Amino acid sequence: MKRFRRHGQESQRDRLKQELFQFNKTVEHGFPHQPSALGYSPSLQLLAIGTRSGAIKLYGAPGVEFMGLHDENAAVTQVHFLPHQVELVTLLDDNSLHMWTLKAHTGLSELLEIGRFTLTGPPGAPPSVTRVTAVLAHSSGELLLLGTEGGHVFIVEVPGFRELEERNISLDQVASSVPDDYIGRRNLEHVEALQENPVNPNQVVIGYGRGLMVIWDLDKQSAVQHIPATQQLESVWWTEDGDYLLSSHSDGSYCRWMVSGVDVNEEEEKSDIPYGHFPCKAISKIIQLPTEEGPPFLLFSGGMPRASYGDRHCITVIHGKTHVALDFTSRIIDFFAIRDGPQHTGDPSALVVLVEEELVVIDLLTEGWPVIQTPYLVPLHSSAITCSHHVSAIPLKLWERVLAAGDLQSTHYSKKPWPITGGQNLAPDPPQRDLLLTGHEDGTVRFWDASGVCLCPMYKLSTAGVFHTDADPNDNMNQGTEGEWPPFRKVGCFDPYSDDPRLGVQKIHLCKYSGYLTVAGTAGQILMLELNDEAAEQTVEAKVVDLLQGQEGFRWKGHTQLDVREEPVLFPPGFQPFALVQCQPPAVVTALTLHSEWKLVAFGTSHGFGLYDYQQKNNVLIKCTLNPSDQLAMEGPLSRVKSIKKSLRQSFRRIRRSRVSLRKHHVTNSNKLQEANARLEAELAEMELAPVQRKIEARSSDDSFTGLVRTIYFADTFLSDSSHNTPSLWAGTNGGCVFAYMLRLPPVEHRAEEPVTAQPAKEIQLMHRAPVVGIVVLDGHGAPLPEPLEVAHDLARSPDMQGSHHLLVISEEQFKVFTLPKVSAKMKLKLTAVDGSRVRRVGVSWFGSSRSEDYGESGLVVLTNQGDVHVVSLPNVKMQVHYPCVRREDVSGIASCVFTKHGQGFYLISPSEFERFSVSTRCVVEPRCLVEVPLHSSTQRRPQPDGASSAHRNARQDSEDAEVLEEIQKSLEGDQTSILENNVKSAVA
Repeated sequence: MKRFRRHGQESQRDRLKQELFQFNKTVEHGFPHQPSALGYSPSLQLLAIGTRSGAIKLYGAPGVEFMGLHDENAAVTQVHFLPHQVELVTLLDDNSLHMWTLKAHTGLSELLEIGRFTLTGPPGAPPSVTRVTAVLAHSSGELLLLGTEGGHVFIVEVPGFRELEERNISLDQVASSVPDDYIGRRNLEHVEALQENPVNPNQVVIGYGRGLMVIWDLDKQSAVQHIPATQQLESVWWTEDGDYLLSSHSDGSYCRWMVSGVDVNEEEEKSDIPYGHFPCKAISKIIQLPTEEGPPFLLFSGGMPRASYGDRHCITVIHGKTHVALDFTSRIIDFFAIRDGPQHTGDPSALVVLVEEELVVIDLLTEGWPVIQTPYLVPLHSSAITCSHHVSAIPLKLWERVLAAGDLQSTHYSKKPWPITGGQNLAPDPPQRDLLLTGHEDGTVRFWDASGVCLCPMYKLSTAGVFHTDADPNDNMNQGTEGEWPPFRKVGCFDPYSDDPRLGVQKIHLCKYSGYLTVAGTAGQILMLELNDEAAEQTVEAKVVDLLQGQEGFRWKGHTQLDVREEPVLFPPGFQPFALVQCQPPAVVTALTLHSEWKLVAFGTSHGFGLYDYQQKNNVLIKCTLNPSDQLAMEGPLSRVKSIKKSLRQSFRRIRRSRVSLRKHHVTNSNKLQEANARLEAELAEMELAPVQRKIEARSSDDSFTGLVRTIYFADTFLSDSSHNTPSLWAGTNGGCVFAYMLRLPPVEHRAEEPVTAQPAKEIQLMHRAPVVGIVVLDGHGAPLPEPLEVAHDLARSPDMQGSHHLLVISEEQFKVFTLPKVSAKMKLKLTAVDGSRVRRVGVSWFGSSRSEDYGESGLVVLTNQGDVHVVSLPNVKMQVHYPCVRREDVSGIASCVFTKHGQGFYLISPSEFERFSVSTRCVVEPRCLVEVPLHSSTQRRPQPDGASSAHRNARQDSEDAEVLEEIQKSLEGDQTSILENNVKSAVA
């Protein structure tokens, strides 16, 4: 009977787990890492980006997002949508072609790969014969033309990827039709470009690398006209009226050719070099779009004078007498223009440019061509991200004030709506307003709306104005002056160059109820800020905190502190600093917390921790935790020896992936620093990449950084006896030590005059000296204590002060519960003993049931060095579930993880992208969208070349008949799946 009851309890618990916990990676926020290809469908109004890692991402209206991943670990080199259809084709650098479709299932669309194809040449042919260099998706939607490195053009039927051998255009066919005087001088080289005649789908132009362009009739399978350009060809554009071809070349020139059906002599070539006859870089792409009234728009990338501006990444826009060279912040991948009108044939309305580090959209209808702010694909890494902080359920008043401050910063953006509007966003409205705050290397804090699928920028706070920094006086040299040639205009916000690396933001804490914000940085600076709707001019005085407390024998060898401006500074509306704490030595701030009800902020570094009263602007407590044997803690992070182990590895990564440190911070390689680096690297390798450990190993008290403060925590609990609760401060160190202080707060009416005092109450030394990464006090019901002011705003119940409280100490290796106030051990869970994991990140979350609105549980969400996410129940610290989340080798991804209060999380999968995940069944934010087949494709047949054989037409008719029959059968059976796969099978057959 007892066994049956236990089994029943376990089954009930398992069912409850299914209601509470479920792991999903839901959406990726930010800008794709290493983009390599761009595509756009005017009929679907969807944008596609391919990356070097083989990902393909589609974006439409805000909230409409899709992602696919090729099985092959190869870069996407080209993306082409089939006209008026929901299919697209990708070309990878392994020469494989892939067909994708947006398949509707249960009312939502999903991106699926439905076919792959690789050209196979004749036996014994060299690989260049079938190496694809150019792709043209024919307007019929049924053919792909594939130009190759060998000069051939293969014609393939889609979606079935059936090669139509009888219609292929071989190099011999073309060469035999070329005038003898041309073919005798040079070979044709590879196919560089393929373009269709906009007014005659039977004609395409084939552009060869050496410059020759051949207009080919697909119906007659013969050349119509030869255009013998004399320069290396880069791109071709057929004007909308079909009368002219534009060709761009490697010498920075472009030419206009009349399409007359008669061969053109070289003398008739009309060449234009926009930026003079000095050697220029290639014009890699050129397009020309007409306007209803007035001159056409001419747009091209490249063409800059090689010697003077060869390092610029420019797209030139010429419209009548207006000529602008848009100067981008990184290498241009591709660009296209969006046109107005129901058939997308009106005036150009927007220029969309994909560069290596961001997406920029230019409004071509508004005077001055301003930038349109992007609702997604925002470059999170415009300055490198150094920390993150998430705040759930923001009150409406604070939300509106932050938005208003952000709007004042966005006046230079266009007022036009976002021009990419494809698909329908069917996701429900977010249940609450969530903020994600990111700290950056340049001293900025950026506020993001993290409520839904799109991570939208709201407001940017800069802390640099408080200090004198090494700002570059030539920062604005690229803005352009009147009469300058070329007429540069700097666009884009990616700027990895920090004025001063000491400005880097390391910790952030925002109180959503009071509007107070504290920001701590690399040089030991802690700023207190409050939200102000008006601009204000004020000075910020620094309060120095000497964390060494007079200890002798220590000399700080790192960077100096930042110099605070003595004169008043005008701060714009938004968060404005009113107090500053400066730690000495000026080491990185490693722990930070704010209690806005008590008007206190606590902070820690590798040398100790302190408590600051920001109402009276006084120091309350200073505690040195430095181990006398720990000399490495006296090295500064900017002398290449970080005071935090993870910061060392992060800085090395940052040095490798950007030119900032290489350009700005050259450091001498003395033997002493090399030895210190080697020692720290060895420790890191042992910590992060060691084989799985099966037991907890005691750590020596001589280890480096034992005094580093890892976590700091406020609690109103029982420290002296079980009948009188008191405010308290708790701090945990890297050496497994926990310090507790009782705080005495004066009555509210005397809070501004009487001092806050702190006296030591408890000290706990964990047996194995594992670093303390989290501290939580549980009330009489076993629930975590609420946040400051949360009860006052009726958003949480009052903590239970009748039952006994418990202290939960989370170290890297175990979870240990102590009774309060005696601090005697009650229970523990050894994480390391289970699977060798070490805790890297921990947060308290509320898990609501997916089946009952009224039921939920608090739990600890834990990320380990193995990349696994665990949920541990409270108050009995039992493991509930665990899921693999981050690759164990991705140390920076694990270090960047931040949890939310409702079971979600974010971590960096690249310098520019957050992966969002959820461990909760109730709180899931993911794209839910539908893309329908364009009306054009279902109401009329698309034009197709007349040269298709009868067998080909019969096969197509059979395929369509099979499609109709299959559709009827599926609808009768109630199956909602798409019939596209059956269409593919029929087409192949």
